[in-house]
Amino acid sequence: MPEISRFLGIVISMNFDDHAPPHFHVRYGEQRATVNIAPLALQDGELSPRALGLVIEWASQHRPELRENWKRAQRHEKLFPIEPLE
Repeated sequence: MPEISRFLGIVISMNFDDHAPPHFHVRYGEQRATVNIAPLALQDGELSPRALGLVIEWASQHRPELRENWKRAQRHEKLFPIEPLE
């Protein structure tokens, strides 16, 4: 699962050829979750309210890059790194 961003102990990754809807995966310590890109929402798993808030804030700043990486992942192309939360 290629890592596309990392900030404040939160790791964001995306799988190649993953199932719809477009989403990304989050790891934070022992917590694991899947977050939809549109609309930005927790799809599966659990994150603390603080971690989820940081992830949603980050994703809202980088939706075009997330969409592009999703398309690239579906084509098994190299994913681009995305800047961490500012």
